Amino acid sequence: AIAGFGTLTFLFTSLAAFFLEADLDYTLRRRRMEKAIKKLKGHYILCGFGRVGRNVAHELVHTKRQFVAIDMDEHQLLAQLEHFPELLYLNGDASDDDLLLAADIADAAGVFAVTGDDSRNLMITITARQLNPDIRIVARCHEIRNVAKVKKAGADVVISPDFTGGMRIASSMIRPHVVNFLDEMLRSEQKIRLEELRLEEHHQLCSIGELRARCPGCVIVALKSGEDFQFNPGDELMLSPGQVLIVMLPPQGRSELQAALS
Repeated sequence: AIAGFGTLTFLFTSLAAFFLEADLDYTLRRRRMEKAIKKLKGHYILCGFGRVGRNVAHELVHTKRQFVAIDMDEHQLLAQLEHFPELLYLNGDASDDDLLLAADIADAAGVFAVTGDDSRNLMITITARQLNPDIRIVARCHEIRNVAKVKKAGADVVISPDFTGGMRIASSMIRPHVVNFLDEMLRSEQKIRLEELRLEEHHQLCSIGELRARCPGCVIVALKSGEDFQFNPGDELMLSPGQVLIVMLPPQGRSELQAALS
């Protein structure tokens, strides 16, 4: 009887310790993640972590941009920790006000509404626009007829995978080398990227020639002033606040460009 009681006590305490340890580990991990999210500034909120969302996440990681993923399937998020070891995520419906506030939408640079459901992407767009009227929103939309609705709801850009895929297939046939060049820019984190940088008052503005000397690894493709683009601007052109630089550079080159202007 004593041996049986001891065995049962050992099994009970072992199981209790196992479950309590797992629950405690989960709680501590969640708290660390919530603290890390609160410290973010200028990050992106990725609503939907399916196939499209994960591809977006890879590009954000390669270009050194921070983001918070939101998905209703927590198992899917946990399954991706092997590929995204520093993943910050929240579990739930991204159209919920509290969840977007928990992702610190007030300090975020943009929201990706890329779930597989057009109606949910529409609700995410509406909610995000109400919580932060100035934030940039890029939404995914399967049905072409819903694109106008999502734009009216507040999305800055609406991407239809079917339409984009069709255009890409046609381009691969009629301009294969251009498509191959663009593919090479995205296939590896070591390849070049086309980036943009808005010039602000705090930047040390100079001429295009001086900027090229400060950042020799950057290829200045165009300069946007208002609604107009000036391609391959001359060295004598002076930069001014409000303009947007379109540059070609390696993934780590963005920080070098910002350092050249700081």
